[in-house]
Amino acid sequence: MEQKLKVGILGATGMVGQRFISLLENHPWFQVTTLAASPRSAGKTYEEAVGGRWKMKTPMPEEVKNMVVMNVNDVEHVASTVDFVFSAVDMTKEEIRKIEEEYAKTETPVVSNNSAHRWTPDVPMVIPEINPEHFEVIQYQKQRLGTTRGFIAVKPNCSIQSYTPALSAWKEFEPYEVTATTYQAISGAGKTFKDWPEMVENVIPYIGGEEEKSEMEPMKIWGHIEDGVIKAADSPVITCQCVRVPVLDGHTAAVFVKFRKKPTKEELIDRLVHYKGLPQELNLPSAPKQFIQYLEEDNRPQVKLDVDYERGMGVSIGRIREDKVYDFKFIGLSHNTVRGAAGGAILCAETLVAKKYIQPK
Repeated sequence: MEQKLKVGILGATGMVGQRFISLLENHPWFQVTTLAASPRSAGKTYEEAVGGRWKMKTPMPEEVKNMVVMNVNDVEHVASTVDFVFSAVDMTKEEIRKIEEEYAKTETPVVSNNSAHRWTPDVPMVIPEINPEHFEVIQYQKQRLGTTRGFIAVKPNCSIQSYTPALSAWKEFEPYEVTATTYQAISGAGKTFKDWPEMVENVIPYIGGEEEKSEMEPMKIWGHIEDGVIKAADSPVITCQCVRVPVLDGHTAAVFVKFRKKPTKEELIDRLVHYKGLPQELNLPSAPKQFIQYLEEDNRPQVKLDVDYERGMGVSIGRIREDKVYDFKFIGLSHNTVRGAAGGAILCAETLVAKKYIQPK
């Protein structure tokens, strides 16, 4: 790319905003030029606004330390400084829907990590290896918004990344019934153990709203565009339980599947390791070379050993075996704040650039 696109981060001081900043350091296509956050952070340098709340393992990049944080509510001003924005704002869903549409209406594309617009019928919710064709619904969304360039695109919930890619790789075998339990890291709540000491040596068997997202969002991903909106798929039926566990990064899933066309274990493994999508074909900067790895050892995948596979952008699957009640069961693992949050959104943006939806203003 001859000239890097100018990027703004909405909600830059929060944990996902911090992850965006760390992942975009030295990005070949994107240059972070604008940081926006709540009015209480506006006017401060980024280093002052974050204070002692920097939660990444890597240091705060030097180029953002002295950037003056803008007020995220000053939509026109923020939008005038960038080609597009990543959204990770901490607001109510109604407020998020409103402000993201306001940015889109300034002709600024919004690539969102938030859940607020995931079920807006003409907003694509995309895992780029699985359903990049859903970006085609943007043309209808622009008609609704009255824009020529501005739109909203979202990435899905973090926990489904640990099993949805496997089910997508096995589509030819027609999975029709899925039971999943996810064991979710505390960073998914924007926390570290320092912030949340009660999670040490603890398990909480409830994460508000998570089970509904985990059961329904894959259906939109597997859906199709019809009459200018995305119609969700009606199969497979997924039932899910979501549990918070004392892990910093990495969502693990234990999954049971019934297939209409029963495969062999060898066929399932073959489809996983050969599965690739548009990001791999285009060799996008953040794309994992190998999207899904299969681990043969009985004690893998493990968070400590495997969460950073492909820089946190790959998915690890293990323990595929036949089941007495279902056809097969397996364990999945994905990095919830990289592939499942900021990294997944960055890969969406790279795909949107490659498909000419995002261009310099």
